[in-house]
Amino acid sequence: MNMQYIRKTLVTGLAVLTAGFLAFSTAAQAGVKIQKWQTSSGSEVYFVENHDLPIVDISINFAAGAARDTAQKSGVAGVTRYLMTLGAAGMTDEKIANKMADVGAILGGDFDADRAAFKLRTLSSEREKTQALDVFTKILQHPDFPEDVLAREKARIIAGLQESATQPESISSKAFMAALYGSHPYSLDESGEVDTVGRISRADLLDFYRQYYGAKGAVVAIIGDLSREQAAAVAESMTAGLPESAIKAPIPAVTLPTQPVEKRIAHPASQSHILLGYPGIKRGDPDLFPLYVGNYVLGGGGFVSRLTEEVREKRGLVYSVYSYFAPMAEAGPFQIGLQTKKDQAEDALKLVKETLDNFIKNGVTEAELKAAKANIIGGFPMRIDSNSKILDYLSMIGFYKLPLNYLDTYNSSVEKVTAAQIKDAFSRRLKPENFVTIIVGDPDAK
Repeated sequence: MNMQYIRKTLVTGLAVLTAGFLAFSTAAQAGVKIQKWQTSSGSEVYFVENHDLPIVDISINFAAGAARDTAQKSGVAGVTRYLMTLGAAGMTDEKIANKMADVGAILGGDFDADRAAFKLRTLSSEREKTQALDVFTKILQHPDFPEDVLAREKARIIAGLQESATQPESISSKAFMAALYGSHPYSLDESGEVDTVGRISRADLLDFYRQYYGAKGAVVAIIGDLSREQAAAVAESMTAGLPESAIKAPIPAVTLPTQPVEKRIAHPASQSHILLGYPGIKRGDPDLFPLYVGNYVLGGGGFVSRLTEEVREKRGLVYSVYSYFAPMAEAGPFQIGLQTKKDQAEDALKLVKETLDNFIKNGVTEAELKAAKANIIGGFPMRIDSNSKILDYLSMIGFYKLPLNYLDTYNSSVEKVTAAQIKDAFSRRLKPENFVTIIVGDPDAK
């Protein structure tokens, strides 16, 4: 039997098993039992044992997101995380990819303002698991940051940034975060800037890696076909060789705007792209569930939301309109977004503001509250119907230090929300008179 056939069989088998996770009954996922401990090197481990299928999912999270950049070196955090996967312990990016494909393993990851994460999905059989973990561990502990790969990726990132600078969605998002957060590190673009990315050197990546990829403070999440003892051994091996850097200071608190900001940006697009908002909440905030349930009614529930009903369905002023809270380590944004014809921009924006003001002033009706709860609770099983989704929750719970019973109490937390709590939370946390508003494609912009 040739190696190409073996490799194809393994990859296909893992794809089939991965798809099988979606077929789990919600009863099988009820009451997720999370075990927690600390490695000898100071990393926290969150583990869910599940032997239903021969697969293991692993994630390791570092406080090494874009908010750890500086304005002068914006982009270093993201390039560091990405290049770690493109050369390690003498292996080229091609060799890393081939060794993973050889055993049907999948390498992935996430990156945002707060954290940098690496993910691995592997079969739990000994040969496949051992080879995949060996490559994964080398990526974490011995990144090479090859000069030629750095030059190639810098050119690719710069080209992407230049392209983004012509797109109204990207322009509005970047302008919104800059206006909302000012000098706070959340204002920094996760991809960096053209000039700062162009200046990134291999030494910058090595310095960032040594400073922010230490074992202390790292969060390991594991779910799948392992025993507690096997999971502990995996976590120890992954973290023992990480840099010995100290736990970093928390991201600074966000200063709330004290006056409105409006920025109008010219663009040749036929539509206006409008964003408006205010700093929202942190992870673990006691107002999270009242704001989440309330926002489902306001603009998070799609076609059943107030904003869609008032601005799109009744008046036909927008192509789309939505709102959301994005909790982060510090106050993440509350954002309302809409797209409309340029000649309708002012009317649409005015109606959005009126709808929001009315919502904050009067709150939700009992009928709206009941429907929102039913939809949120009814949809919750789909949020934990696979090991990969549970892995993301384990990482979030660990990184943001949420209660271990977060998943078990999620639906009851939603059910407990009252109309009075929603009205109180929105009136305290959002100040429309101090909102940031960005209009890209404004016909009167200079």
